[in-house]
Amino acid sequence: MRYKIFQDVCMQNQISVLLVAHHADDQAELFILRSSRDSGVLGLAGMAFTSQVFSSHTNFCNNDWKNHSVLLVRPLLDFSKEDMYKICQGSNRGWVEDPTNRSPLFARNRIRASLGNLLSGTFNSELQAVISVCRRTRIYVDQICNSLIKQSITVMDQGFAVINLKTLNPSKIEDICLSKFITLVLQFVSQRQRPIRGSTSKLLLQYIRTIPCKTSLTAAGCYICPAPGSKGFKALVCCSVDCPLPSNAESFHTFSNVEEEHCFSDELEQIIANGKSYSNNNLVTNSSQAQFLDMRSQSVLDEARRLDVISESTHRNIISLQREEVSHFKSKTDEVASGCESKQGTEHIAAFLSEPLLPGQTCYFMNRFIISWKLSKEISSNWFRGEPLSLSYLEGDDHCCCVNEDEMVAKVRTTIDADWLYLAKLTKLPHSDNFEATRLPLTGKITCSDYSRLSAKVALKTLKSIPVAARKSIPVLVDDHGRLLSIPSIGFKHCPCMKASAVFKPRVPLGGGHSSFL
Repeated sequence: MRYKIFQDVCMQNQISVLLVAHHADDQAELFILRSSRDSGVLGLAGMAFTSQVFSSHTNFCNNDWKNHSVLLVRPLLDFSKEDMYKICQGSNRGWVEDPTNRSPLFARNRIRASLGNLLSGTFNSELQAVISVCRRTRIYVDQICNSLIKQSITVMDQGFAVINLKTLNPSKIEDICLSKFITLVLQFVSQRQRPIRGSTSKLLLQYIRTIPCKTSLTAAGCYICPAPGSKGFKALVCCSVDCPLPSNAESFHTFSNVEEEHCFSDELEQIIANGKSYSNNNLVTNSSQAQFLDMRSQSVLDEARRLDVISESTHRNIISLQREEVSHFKSKTDEVASGCESKQGTEHIAAFLSEPLLPGQTCYFMNRFIISWKLSKEISSNWFRGEPLSLSYLEGDDHCCCVNEDEMVAKVRTTIDADWLYLAKLTKLPHSDNFEATRLPLTGKITCSDYSRLSAKVALKTLKSIPVAARKSIPVLVDDHGRLLSIPSIGFKHCPCMKASAVFKPRVPLGGGHSSFL
């Protein structure tokens, strides 16, 4: 919630970079906290110096949609809290102490108090040295993953990704890198940013290492299966509509016109480009420079002791802190578990229906698609090449019977099998040579049966190029009664007066955006 407020303030004030005051003691606390939860080396690397944080705000700039992001920078990670006090005292600056920071109810506070009794010069420097080695390993893994994404991933406009398993060559990749790679791909397709751990991570590793792949798998909000025609050497990663909606998902966000027209400066892009250039000049070129690969917290500490990164006393003190926090964690977990009741009626993506979307409005659907629609009297007669269709009957004061802008609203949902059956049914409607026959008897308005028939015919041709597994997550627009209005991704619309679009623009880009542990 705190960062969401920061993002909103940054958006309103066109701020691209946010500096926060996390320091070295915070990193030490986080190391103990995560090691007590048996985190791997990537988690033990702590907080990044810079990381890109994305919001649901989007703006239309230079004929393209751009996701609004803030670059979160932690310039004080090399300074201790004692350094902060000295800086403030030396410059006669006052500061505020948060009284809740002393409450033993919170894990960080308990760890902070315990660390306060141990932070001698030797202990502190050795603990920071372990964190530094973990960060170097994290840099190596991130480099490998970025390279794998560029080489082996193709992102399709309909919202799914294709992994080229031959190019990926998973048998040559360390488990930790491959696991992180597949996590990034699944997080991108599903737009769920939760880490993938435990049995799910092992299942995904086993699946991706099996070439050719012959089975399907549902995990972390995604459906994975062999790509049609690839003989199992390519895998599709599609958003699974049969998974429960994340409890904190902002599934539907409507933009104001101000947001759409907002253009941010190129300053942030230049800062990120400079950061990437700096990272490229400080590469961890091979695994021999990255210790602790594929190690859990206990193994990391044991290896750090073996390599003389830490002394025996520091090793013993860290283990003691871990055990103390583990006991708190287990008791708290048991308490929460005993008070929990199973939740009934979990909402799934497939059942999700958005709020009404008025003509001219734009929305973010499931953090994946930017959707807009409007009604227009500008009718093109060249939409269906090679198909006989005259739109002359819409000239003058005639209007299609679906056009009633004052009353017409649309809702967005994902596709269901009935939508494809409906399109097939439309293609079988008889062609009308006499447009007068299509006028409604009482109002004299004209129906769109001829247009929708041809639109459905063209849409079904396009549909054949989209794998069956990927079709279910395609967004559709329906009216208040649930009747199909448009499937923008395949070019179907019921009425020639309707203009609708669905642009695949995930909130968080593939790879999670820019971050640096340097």
